[in-house]
Amino acid sequence: MVYFDSAYIAKFYLEEPDSAAIATLATASGKVHSSVLGKLEVSSVFHRKLREGAIDARGHSALERQFDADCGQGLWIWIPVTAALIDQARAAYAGASKKQFMRAADALHLASASAHGFREIHSNDRHVLAAAPLFGLRGVAAT
Repeated sequence: MVYFDSAYIAKFYLEEPDSAAIATLATASGKVHSSVLGKLEVSSVFHRKLREGAIDARGHSALERQFDADCGQGLWIWIPVTAALIDQARAAYAGASKKQFMRAADALHLASASAHGFREIHSNDRHVLAAAPLFGLRGVAAT
Protein backbone atom coordinates (compact mmCIF):
# COMPACT_ATOMS: atom_id res chain seq x y z
CA MET A 1 0.00 0.00 0.00
CA VAL A 2 1.56 3.29 -1.11
CA TYR A 3 0.59 6.94 -1.43
CA PHE A 4 1.42 8.84 -4.63
CA ASP A 5 0.91 12.52 -5.17
CA SER A 6 -0.66 13.47 -8.49
CA ALA A 7 2.71 14.14 -10.15
CA TYR A 8 3.62 10.49 -9.67
CA ILE A 9 0.24 9.29 -10.92
CA ALA A 10 0.60 11.41 -14.06
CA LYS A 11 4.10 10.00 -14.65
CA PHE A 12 2.56 6.52 -14.59
CA TYR A 13 0.88 7.45 -17.90
CA LEU A 14 3.51 9.63 -19.50
CA GLU A 15 6.83 8.68 -21.04
CA GLU A 16 9.25 10.48 -18.76
CA PRO A 17 12.56 9.49 -17.16
CA ASP A 18 11.05 8.11 -13.91
CA SER A 19 7.94 6.58 -15.50
CA ALA A 20 9.14 2.96 -15.66
CA ALA A 21 10.14 2.89 -11.98
CA ILE A 22 6.87 4.53 -10.97
CA ALA A 23 4.81 2.07 -13.04
CA THR A 24 6.70 -0.85 -11.49
CA LEU A 25 6.02 0.43 -7.97
CA ALA A 26 2.34 1.09 -8.68
CA THR A 27 1.85 -2.31 -10.29
CA ALA A 28 3.70 -4.13 -7.51
CA SER A 29 1.65 -2.30 -4.88
CA GLY A 30 -1.62 -3.26 -6.53
CA LYS A 31 -3.47 -0.26 -5.14
CA VAL A 32 -2.14 3.24 -4.83
CA HIS A 33 -3.76 5.84 -2.58
CA SER A 34 -4.00 9.57 -3.22
CA SER A 35 -6.19 12.51 -2.34
CA VAL A 36 -9.21 12.79 -4.61
CA LEU A 37 -7.79 16.19 -5.55
CA GLY A 38 -5.24 14.15 -7.50
CA LYS A 39 -7.90 13.14 -10.04
CA LEU A 40 -8.28 16.75 -11.08
CA GLU A 41 -4.55 17.42 -10.94
CA VAL A 42 -3.77 14.46 -13.23
CA SER A 43 -6.24 15.71 -15.82
CA SER A 44 -4.63 19.12 -15.50
CA VAL A 45 -1.21 17.59 -16.28
CA PHE A 46 -2.63 15.77 -19.30
CA HIS A 47 -4.17 19.00 -20.56
CA ARG A 48 -0.91 20.89 -20.01
CA LYS A 49 0.87 18.27 -22.14
CA LEU A 50 -1.76 18.85 -24.86
CA ARG A 51 -1.41 22.63 -24.62
CA GLU A 52 2.39 22.41 -24.79
CA GLY A 53 2.25 20.14 -27.84
CA ALA A 54 3.84 17.13 -26.11
CA ILE A 55 0.73 15.11 -27.03
CA ASP A 56 -1.98 15.60 -29.63
CA ALA A 57 -5.77 15.51 -29.14
CA ARG A 58 -5.92 11.79 -29.88
CA GLY A 59 -3.18 11.10 -27.30
CA HIS A 60 -4.92 13.31 -24.76
CA SER A 61 -8.19 11.42 -25.20
CA ALA A 62 -6.38 8.09 -24.92
CA LEU A 63 -4.70 9.16 -21.68
CA GLU A 64 -8.00 10.28 -20.17
CA ARG A 65 -9.74 7.04 -21.21
CA GLN A 66 -6.97 4.89 -19.73
CA PHE A 67 -6.95 6.94 -16.53
CA ASP A 68 -10.73 6.58 -16.21
CA ALA A 69 -10.48 2.82 -16.81
CA ASP A 70 -7.76 2.46 -14.18
CA CYS A 71 -9.82 4.51 -11.72
CA GLY A 72 -12.79 2.25 -12.39
CA GLN A 73 -10.69 -0.87 -11.86
CA GLY A 74 -9.46 0.41 -8.50
CA LEU A 75 -5.79 0.95 -9.30
CA TRP A 76 -6.08 4.38 -7.70
CA ILE A 77 -7.80 4.61 -4.32
CA TRP A 78 -9.09 8.15 -3.80
CA ILE A 79 -9.09 9.57 -0.28
CA PRO A 80 -11.94 12.07 0.18
CA VAL A 81 -11.19 15.65 1.11
CA THR A 82 -12.74 16.41 4.48
CA ALA A 83 -12.85 19.41 6.76
CA ALA A 84 -10.57 17.51 9.16
CA LEU A 85 -7.95 17.05 6.44
CA ILE A 86 -8.15 20.74 5.56
CA ASP A 87 -7.66 21.60 9.24
CA GLN A 88 -4.68 19.23 9.49
CA ALA A 89 -3.13 20.83 6.42
CA ARG A 90 -3.76 24.31 7.82
CA ALA A 91 -2.18 23.35 11.14
CA ALA A 92 1.04 22.40 9.34
CA TYR A 93 1.48 26.00 8.23
CA ALA A 94 1.44 27.08 11.89
CA GLY A 95 4.36 24.75 12.60
CA ALA A 96 6.32 25.55 9.46
CA SER A 97 9.28 27.91 9.44
CA LYS A 98 8.97 31.09 7.42
CA LYS A 99 11.40 29.58 4.89
CA GLN A 100 9.22 26.50 4.26
CA PHE A 101 7.57 26.59 0.83
CA MET A 102 4.36 24.56 0.72
CA ARG A 103 1.51 24.89 -1.77
CA ALA A 104 -2.02 24.29 -0.51
CA ALA A 105 -2.55 21.24 -2.75
CA ASP A 106 0.74 19.75 -1.51
CA ALA A 107 -0.33 20.28 2.09
CA LEU A 108 -3.60 18.49 1.34
CA HIS A 109 -1.76 15.51 -0.18
CA LEU A 110 0.58 15.37 2.80
CA ALA A 111 -2.28 15.62 5.29
CA SER A 112 -4.18 12.89 3.43
CA ALA A 113 -1.23 10.53 3.54
CA SER A 114 -0.50 11.25 7.19
CA ALA A 115 -4.11 10.98 8.38
CA HIS A 116 -4.54 7.63 6.66
CA GLY A 117 -1.53 6.03 8.32
CA PHE A 118 1.05 6.24 5.55
CA ARG A 119 4.65 6.71 6.60
CA GLU A 120 5.87 7.73 3.15
CA ILE A 121 4.69 9.82 0.26
CA HIS A 122 6.00 9.10 -3.23
CA SER A 123 6.62 12.17 -5.34
CA ASN A 124 9.16 13.77 -7.60
CA ASP A 125 8.15 17.25 -6.47
CA ARG A 126 10.93 18.80 -4.41
CA HIS A 127 8.49 20.94 -2.43
CA VAL A 128 6.36 17.95 -1.43
CA LEU A 129 9.47 15.99 -0.46
CA ALA A 130 10.81 18.90 1.61
CA ALA A 131 7.49 19.45 3.44
CA ALA A 132 6.85 15.75 4.17
CA PRO A 133 8.51 15.80 7.62
CA LEU A 134 6.03 18.46 8.80
CA PHE A 135 3.42 15.71 8.53
CA GLY A 136 5.56 12.94 10.01
CA LEU A 137 6.19 11.49 6.56
CA ARG A 138 9.26 10.46 4.64
CA GLY A 139 9.37 11.74 1.10
CA VAL A 140 10.43 9.13 -1.45
CA ALA A 141 11.47 9.87 -5.05
CA ALA A 142 12.21 7.33 -7.77
CA THR A 143 15.88 6.92 -8.46
